[in-house]
Amino acid sequence: MALCWFLAPACITSCSLRLPVPETPVQRMEVGMDATAPAATPPRDPDVLIWLISDRYHTGLVVPYDWLLESGFVPPADFGQPRHVAMSWGNRDAYSAEGFDHPWKVFRVLFTPTRSVMELIPVNWDVAEVIPQQRIWRKLVPRDDGPALAHFLNECVKSDDDGRPVVVCASSWGDGVQLECRYRYFIPRVCNVWTLQALEATGCDFNAWLGLTANGLIRQAEKPANGFELIWPGGGVPETPSDS
Repeated sequence: MALCWFLAPACITSCSLRLPVPETPVQRMEVGMDATAPAATPPRDPDVLIWLISDRYHTGLVVPYDWLLESGFVPPADFGQPRHVAMSWGNRDAYSAEGFDHPWKVFRVLFTPTRSVMELIPVNWDVAEVIPQQRIWRKLVPRDDGPALAHFLNECVKSDDDGRPVVVCASSWGDGVQLECRYRYFIPRVCNVWTLQALEATGCDFNAWLGLTANGLIRQAEKPANGFELIWPGGGVPETPSDS
């Protein structure tokens, strides 16, 4: 009986599959643009190239960093000016150096809502060269969809008194950071649901319940309506660089 009472919050919360990000965009352009946005440039292409990355279980995104900034994304302080950023979301223990080093951590992530983080990692070279172990897809999305994506990302993280994302620690790989998330990780609200919602902000159409696994999300991403094209099958270093 005690176990049932302990698990009840997770069961109740699991009814909300998606991260409950407010639908109405919040005006945060000023904070995101003041210190880090590049100088004014000539008119840009109406579309931008983004990448979907995946291993067997986990998915994430790589997007142009200047596009995020011009769209209103609020970066952590002193993050720099990378060419692209790789992003993903998940349980804090899974991203930590210790990992699931105790049975209690495994139990907690399986049966209770847990602390979550969003990784933000600079990518300054060809995506397949930086992340060759990942499967990689790409597509063009309208530049005008940037504010919706920036809004989703901004609302996923906690902010400090200056309006900047709260940095938890260094990223699990690369020279990036982990940002404190305001939403809890639990099953079935897993990493792939975060990726799915981020892609929906760029105009993609997904069934969330069919996107809980990496392959389930990818099958939907490859549909003509969503238009992602596989450019690298993963498993090692490319012999020749792919288009960036």
